[in-house]
Amino acid sequence: MKKVMFVCKRNSCRSQMAEGFAKTIGKGKIEVTSSGLEASRVHPTAIQVMEEIGIDITNQTSDPLKDFNAEDYDVVISLCGCGVNLPQDWVLREVFEDWELDDPDGQPIETFHRVRNEIKERVTNLIEAIKI
Repeated sequence: MKKVMFVCKRNSCRSQMAEGFAKTIGKGKIEVTSSGLEASRVHPTAIQVMEEIGIDITNQTSDPLKDFNAEDYDVVISLCGCGVNLPQDWVLREVFEDWELDDPDGQPIETFHRVRNEIKERVTNLIEAIKI
């Protein structure tokens, strides 16, 4: 089973939503973790917009990337264009993509909805592409 790491700046919104989608859509197909260049919190609005579509991310945690080992992951996805700031061993995994999605933090809820929907589409495509 492929192991996927979603990484963002603060592991608050985008990477948390991606983790929620991947755990739901990829259940039994992939293992999923998310982290940030720094840890913060799971954003309440991210929790809200995921809840609206029936995905509960309230038990997810915001964790720093430094707590994980790159060698444990097959796929690394940056959601914020932060790939240039990742240690090289993370960028050199079997699959590395930098999705560069807008940060919804501090934006209207419509931005959260748009980014959530973009993440769902990309996660769905990713799971399809990496399935064994």
